[in-house]
Amino acid sequence: MTKQEQIHKILKDHWGYDSFRPLQEDIILSVMDGRDTLALLPTGGGKSICFQVPGLALDGLCIVISPLIALMKDQVANLRKRHIKAAALYSGMSKHEIELVLNNCAFDPEFKFLYVSPERLKTDNFRATLSHLRVGLIAVDESHCISQWGYDFRPPYLEIAEIRQFFPKVPILALTATATPEVVKDIQDRLQSDLLCCKRRR
Repeated sequence: MTKQEQIHKILKDHWGYDSFRPLQEDIILSVMDGRDTLALLPTGGGKSICFQVPGLALDGLCIVISPLIALMKDQVANLRKRHIKAAALYSGMSKHEIELVLNNCAFDPEFKFLYVSPERLKTDNFRATLSHLRVGLIAVDESHCISQWGYDFRPPYLEIAEIRQFFPKVPILALTATATPEVVKDIQDRLQSDLLCCKRRR
């Protein structure tokens, strides 16, 4: 089965769609070929499919870095409805709950998605677990926040690239609905990569 056939089968089996929306397939195939990629898709353009489909196709876990707890919970719930193993780490969870999620991600090969905040990447217990994780893809959702928020009230956004030292060969997919050329350059600089930019032409 080719990569193209594989991702179409995943899309049909889990989401029931016969075809991708414009640009989704190009983005997915780019990261499956191991290329760091910046996806610029409008709101409602199906950004989550762009990392969820390759997250299922690639071996290992997909770490999704997301700014909002509500967004994490919603996407995890939607994945679980599709019988896909996923979890999120967010403030307010007990130490036992956090350890349970990290153990599942480290030792259950069927666990496919872990949603975390940029702040979580810097915690000692998360970093201690990284060496036990088999990661296939790193996705940075709402990546414009790196530039818009990182310099202000969420400095950990500027340090997301530090996770790359643990997974130097794993592709990173940055996603956003809108970004000026300056913000695109800032995202690339902060993620320490000249990301291939995929955007819809007007």
